[in-house]
Amino acid sequence: MKIFLDTAIVEEIREAASWGILDGVTTNPSLAAQSGRSFKENILEICEIVDGPVSAETVGLTAAEIVSEARLVCSWHRHVVAKIPCISEGLKATRALKDDPNVRVNMTLVFSANQGLLAAKAGANFVSPFIGRLDDAGHDGMELIRDLVAIYDRYGFDAEIITASVRHPRHVVGAALAGSHIATIPFKVLQKMARHPLTDVGLARFLKDWEKVPDHDTILKG
Repeated sequence: MKIFLDTAIVEEIREAASWGILDGVTTNPSLAAQSGRSFKENILEICEIVDGPVSAETVGLTAAEIVSEARLVCSWHRHVVAKIPCISEGLKATRALKDDPNVRVNMTLVFSANQGLLAAKAGANFVSPFIGRLDDAGHDGMELIRDLVAIYDRYGFDAEIITASVRHPRHVVGAALAGSHIATIPFKVLQKMARHPLTDVGLARFLKDWEKVPDHDTILKG
């Protein structure tokens, strides 16, 4: 499963990229506002850090506006993917962009298998189900991932599922077990994934025992 970072904070992206596990980045207007920078400038810097898809959201509400904005943001850099909301006008725009070789679409704000099915049929390259928000509303967000994986596999859709609105590390494990192609993860959740209290305890013990090894303070210093 590919791992994307769900942020527009460049420092977080640089750190995650340094781990060697980052495949892409997703942003949205809320995350862009948190960065406090020019939207285009921020997206371009992210594209220089990450060798993979970088989603930039459109804000138009008509198909014509969405198509125009999608082509604009995708012209900024080859990594940019236009993030389009799963509404009827977004579906129209996605279909209109399907044969444009310079535009890829990430259909976002997907909350049902019906929406995910329509997004794939319209020609979206990526589809982003928001599982955390579904959980918050009393539904089983991971059930949506399982349903979409089964539907896409059965009918041979090319769209990649991006498990989004991830709240905690268990969401990531669930997405991987369900067969999601991608999970996009907030940096705080990514940090938690890399840690375990038993790892910390084990490392502390190893380092304490290392001090008992002759020449321990010089042998690894060349």
